[in-house]
Amino acid sequence: MDKQAVFAQVAELEERIGELYGELGSLKKKIIDLLEENSKLQVENGNLRDRLEGQTSKSGGQQSSVGGFNALTKLYEEGFHICNIHYGSIRTEGDCLFCQSFLQKS
Repeated sequence: MDKQAVFAQVAELEERIGELYGELGSLKKKIIDLLEENSKLQVENGNLRDRLEGQTSKSGGQQSSVGGFNALTKLYEEGFHICNIHYGSIRTEGDCLFCQSFLQKS
């Protein structure tokens, strides 16, 4: 094997290492974004649980169906899903057909 072939092989290996380093940086950023989102969702979930517990304790532990419907309507108006598919998550794009369907049935 001559010197030129060895240098070419080293250069190719160096280029591949650079590409892998770039991919590693990208994955690291995605992990950081996911961890931040997870933390935010945990706080949001805790707030929703506190709110739900507060509403339940106000009604003596037994919410009427009207009171429950009003609570769900209020949650929906505040920007949260109330449908069984995405319950408790933030509505990011306008109205949800599943939530709307639920509100119309009640």
